[in-house]
Amino acid sequence: MGHDTHGLNLQREVGLIGAVSFIGGTMIGSGIFISPQYVLSTIGSPGASFIIWSCCGLIAMLGGLCYAELGTIIPESGAEYIYILRTAGKVVAFMFVFSFIMVMRPASGTGVALIFAEYAVAPFYSGCTPPQLAVKLMAAVSILVLAIINCLSVRLATGIQVVTMAVKVVALVVIILGGIVMLFQGRTENFEDSFEGTNAGISSIGIAFYQGLWSYDGWNTLNYLTEEVKHPEVNLPRAVLIAISLVTTLYLLVNVSYLAVMTPKELVSSSAVAVTWGNKVLGSWGWVMSVAAALSAFGSLNGTFFSGGRVCFVAAREGHMPDILSMAHVHRLTPSPALIFTTIISLVVLIPGDFQSIVNYFSFSAWFFYAIVLSGLIYLKIKKKDLPRSYKVPIVIPILVLIAAIFLVLAPIIDNPQIEYLYVALFISSGIVLYIPFIHYKLCPRVLDKLTVFLQLFLEVAPADKNL
Repeated sequence: MGHDTHGLNLQREVGLIGAVSFIGGTMIGSGIFISPQYVLSTIGSPGASFIIWSCCGLIAMLGGLCYAELGTIIPESGAEYIYILRTAGKVVAFMFVFSFIMVMRPASGTGVALIFAEYAVAPFYSGCTPPQLAVKLMAAVSILVLAIINCLSVRLATGIQVVTMAVKVVALVVIILGGIVMLFQGRTENFEDSFEGTNAGISSIGIAFYQGLWSYDGWNTLNYLTEEVKHPEVNLPRAVLIAISLVTTLYLLVNVSYLAVMTPKELVSSSAVAVTWGNKVLGSWGWVMSVAAALSAFGSLNGTFFSGGRVCFVAAREGHMPDILSMAHVHRLTPSPALIFTTIISLVVLIPGDFQSIVNYFSFSAWFFYAIVLSGLIYLKIKKKDLPRSYKVPIVIPILVLIAAIFLVLAPIIDNPQIEYLYVALFISSGIVLYIPFIHYKLCPRVLDKLTVFLQLFLEVAPADKNL
């Protein structure tokens, strides 16, 4: 596309508060209202679970800072995709975008949508488990509503992000304050002998990290929309530091509060920790926690959608996806074709969805690609010192996160090899099979061109330029 045409741009509409809300609001999803029991039951003791939660926060923070430097060296949207493309090359980038769009983004989105749905339909089925069909229909509705909002306006989507972020922080602060009151009333028995019964096996540590890091997932959200952030060179590192420290502090204090109110056994057997907590502490106001958890998941889903649509959009702009996906709406300036495509795939993934396995597969593939991105950063720091960057991390940080990533990919396989991990690995590498004919040799059926023109008119979209 030539520069003589006045191309469309995605506008820079996300300021610092929006940026912090995108990171924090995507991170604080459903995890902290649910995951604490998975971490605790896997690792076996409250003391060890606090160590896991702190380490997860540290990994997220260090990872976020590495990404902040990458975002200032390569100021384009698309996070992992664009960083892999610029360091490891086209084939690996295509493998990433293929697994991201087909598995990773729909998996994390669907995981969150299912949790939103559980909380949203729970009040209508008091005293019994809601039927699966009702939950899945509700999840589908939430995905569709957010797709429509994101297609309508960037500002509206950012507004939802800021409002739901505020709601979650208030909810978590309520949990923390309630816990502090309980501790002052002498409810400290669950903190004595807090390391008793720790499972210190490699696999249980690895799986506990998966569960904990799922709650921190989203630390890289802002890098998906670098081109829509105002002054990214300042706001990327700043938002990472503010959002991730805030989230880590809240998570640790919330875990303290849960244990002040419940015994580890009660915590592990609860189906939704925050709601059990609410019923015990707030009594007849316990329902407030269900509402907060539902809104929290909704906000997180919004962030996931917003950023997931951007990857599709950037990949199409680089020629790795059908052209139609790199177009933006003529008036609303949202990448609507990419968002619609993401929605369709999420709805398909929703049909068989099961939460626990979703988390494990998602984390496995995500950390595999994080490892590639971090290797790319280390390469840029050694070989391309002269590239301009307004923000630098010490080289030891990407090395540490890389080691953590390698551990997270290998630990579950070595300790408990399951055939599923092989399927995921085969799926990731199947990207190459598609790459050779369709991208490298551009064997593209003529039908697609006609379809593109039809969709362009139907969706009122036009090609969009980079926003650099």
